[in-house]
Amino acid sequence: MEPGDGSEEPPLPLALVRFQLSEEYGSLLPEPLVGQLPAPYGPWMEIAHDLPQLITSHQLRSRVHQMPQLSTRHLHGREELHLAHLVLGFITMGYLWQEGEEGTVKVLPRNLAVPFWEVSQALGLPPILSHADFVLANWKRKNPNGPLEIDNLDTIIALPGGESLRGFILVTLLVEKAAVPGFKAIVEAVRAVLQLDEETLHRALQELAEAIRDMSKALKRMHDHVDPAVFYTVIRIFLSGWKDNPAMPDGLIYEGVSDEPMEYSGGSAAQSTVLHAFDELLGIRHSEESAAFLHRMRDYMPPAHRAFVEEIHRAPSLRQHVLSSGDTRLHVAFNQCVSALADFRSYHITIVTKYITIAAAKAKAGRAEQGTKSGSSIGKPPSALEAKGTGGSHIFSFLKSIRDTTREGLISA
Repeated sequence: MEPGDGSEEPPLPLALVRFQLSEEYGSLLPEPLVGQLPAPYGPWMEIAHDLPQLITSHQLRSRVHQMPQLSTRHLHGREELHLAHLVLGFITMGYLWQEGEEGTVKVLPRNLAVPFWEVSQALGLPPILSHADFVLANWKRKNPNGPLEIDNLDTIIALPGGESLRGFILVTLLVEKAAVPGFKAIVEAVRAVLQLDEETLHRALQELAEAIRDMSKALKRMHDHVDPAVFYTVIRIFLSGWKDNPAMPDGLIYEGVSDEPMEYSGGSAAQSTVLHAFDELLGIRHSEESAAFLHRMRDYMPPAHRAFVEEIHRAPSLRQHVLSSGDTRLHVAFNQCVSALADFRSYHITIVTKYITIAAAKAKAGRAEQGTKSGSSIGKPPSALEAKGTGGSHIFSFLKSIRDTTREGLISA
């Protein structure tokens, strides 16, 4: 169709490609760059690929101090920028938490802070390791022609935690993969409401409920791949941020960027685009405090994904459409989606209970026992975030609140 012939149609609402989402990968970065960044960035890559050993041997900070000050001007394209953000994010977390919560620093050195800030600005992401890096852009296939399954997947960059860290990242990735048909169903549902196509809407809602149930199944694989003690005592601190964290109450100064400390939340499932998209489509209304936290977490999503969520918010209300339709089949299908989402959130609470609450109690008992012996404080299980998520929320009150408000979204008969 030639431009300007008067017969152009407006773009279809919510076409996934407009929002850097895909029918194959959903919100995952498709086939992330796994090789090397351009040659000048060799010093970053060398450190990144040796992070677990550098952190456990307490050598990372000294290696960072020796790192050259590199310009970001040789980085081109979204894939290179994402790999640079991933690498610098992981190095930053290792640098901050190398000595545990009692050995934090107040300043991120210029040779790390300035390029991390510049890459973050280019991508529209915050200068901290977030869900968008840790999960969405941190995967590769072992066999390039093999399936997107856990046995054929690995991480690009790692931290201490061995197989449990790998399992935590990849099971979370499989939850995102299970959500992919849900993205397609959202697009179908919004179009169907606009076109008053009840058949398509009914089918889309059934597909959405199935996708959410598949996400719960994927989440259950956490038990097979992640050791709670390793997650709590080794991995979790490296996901912690410097906002609402008692271990870093004053935030962090990014040297060469700002003389004032800045505060950023650590990685959190609340930064997953798909859960925000489901809430907006189904008209779930969370409490004021929970909603404020969730809205803040949107700042940690890639801007295009955030725009997708906002577009759903602006679309005609699915809930009102179902209510006014008087169609029993639509009522049932809508409620199946809401129930599946509430069940997913209930299961998330089960996981958090095992991997944080029970693990924290065991770690506390271990600390009390160790307290009778003399020894170094390095390597002690963290305690600052015993009752908080890595994103800084009061974890149980938040998770129970959003689960309960999800259930309130059910349409009564």
